[in-house]
Amino acid sequence: EVTLGSTLEVRRGSVKGLVPSNGGMRRLNHVVPSSPLQAGLVSRENPEQLIIALEPEAASIYCRKLRLHQMVDLGTQTTQNGFSPNENVGGGMSPAAKDHVRRNRQSRTFLVENVIGELWSELEEGDRYVVMDCGGGTVDLTVHQIRLPEGHLKELYKASGGPYGSIGVDYEFEKLLCKIFGQDFIDQFKLKRPAAWVDLMIAFESRKRAAAPDRTNPLNINLPFSFIDYYKKFRGHSVEHALRKSNVDFVKWSSQGMLRMTPDAMNMLFKPTVDHIIQHLTELFEKPEVSNIKFLFLVGGFAESALLQQAVQNMLQGRSRIIIPHDVGLTILKGAVLFGLDPSVIKVRRSPLTYGVGVLNRFVEGKHPPEKLLLKDGTRWCTDVFDTFIAADQSVALGEMVKRSYTPAKPAQQVIVIHVYCSEKESVGFISEPGVRKCGTLRLDVSGTESTAPRREIQTLMQFGDTEIRAMAVDVSTGRTVKAGIDFLSH
Repeated sequence: EVTLGSTLEVRRGSVKGLVPSNGGMRRLNHVVPSSPLQAGLVSRENPEQLIIALEPEAASIYCRKLRLHQMVDLGTQTTQNGFSPNENVGGGMSPAAKDHVRRNRQSRTFLVENVIGELWSELEEGDRYVVMDCGGGTVDLTVHQIRLPEGHLKELYKASGGPYGSIGVDYEFEKLLCKIFGQDFIDQFKLKRPAAWVDLMIAFESRKRAAAPDRTNPLNINLPFSFIDYYKKFRGHSVEHALRKSNVDFVKWSSQGMLRMTPDAMNMLFKPTVDHIIQHLTELFEKPEVSNIKFLFLVGGFAESALLQQAVQNMLQGRSRIIIPHDVGLTILKGAVLFGLDPSVIKVRRSPLTYGVGVLNRFVEGKHPPEKLLLKDGTRWCTDVFDTFIAADQSVALGEMVKRSYTPAKPAQQVIVIHVYCSEKESVGFISEPGVRKCGTLRLDVSGTESTAPRREIQTLMQFGDTEIRAMAVDVSTGRTVKAGIDFLSH
């Protein structure tokens, strides 16, 4: 017998109101943050005008439209579009490749017609592929399987990843500067000359894009004049003097006011971040769900890096074909638009978290811990019980609904409060367990109504499988309904 407690009783667990930060299904109901409302994108009356597109899915949807002239296959040795696929995509394109892209801009600007690309036509029922979204802050991976004849997608393994984006290379560069010029100076320079610091990082960004495994020429990074000037005032000697005195022999001073780095030195800045990515990719490919992968789509701005491309090639050793779209930095944007045109293209997803509600159960000796015992009006209750609606990594079909029926702890209760909780663990017993977080509240006002049934029935429904979770509570006797008044982004 499962019963809902009053507000005080349900809240007894020590739960923090935090938000799930990883990808996947993120919000309960369509409660829109204030900025889209202020921008006029949606109205409170029609919030479903705004839908969430998940980045790895958007990339996957776009890649299924690719034509052969719109991508590079790193595994092939033949040239495509007048340039070798071994040349890194993006900033490292040859002039011939850039000219070809420019001439074909109109034909490959966007694909909204209902067609499947030549690459996609090679896929058969049950074929699997990985989308690796390499951005500035994070790298996210998802595994999809083809379902024919419609060509719908099934998520085989929940989206995973970590903070291994290209910003990690910037962090390594900052550590190098601290080693040469001192942590105290760099901290003060960032504080006192923020605009100049941004200029320095922009200069580094342009050289970072030129890093390649086979590069032999040094890379020159412009130092802003304010950096040189502020360092002399701060230390009493020149930047050149600091470089000579440091133990960093792979960075030299150029008479043109530049830091001159050897290619190996630049490559070493990439190594920690790339190693993290390859480690995560290796672990992913060891999962049973991630066997027999036909393609790996490399997308996102960081995917332009020739160093990352080579590392992925070396790791896979030809087990999967590596495909990089020419519009690698715009893949997700274009895929998101395609998703908006047909949100039903992803038929099955994996839940990234375990979701449930906090309830009271009848206390059972030997089953429930004594500290959870609550004596109320002569009835022994177990508090803080986590009633699971869906478990982490469980497959959920688009629009799948889970329904539970509860009764109020007190017959005369005027307000029914249902707290929704989530956890990264697959099995959760109580809302007070470590890692369990409150992520929403359903508040159903039943004052002024009477139930003809001996016990009032409250149905709680949660709909999964979409990019958002919808939750609602229904008073069965009156039909009164409330949806979750929650916005994950505001917590």
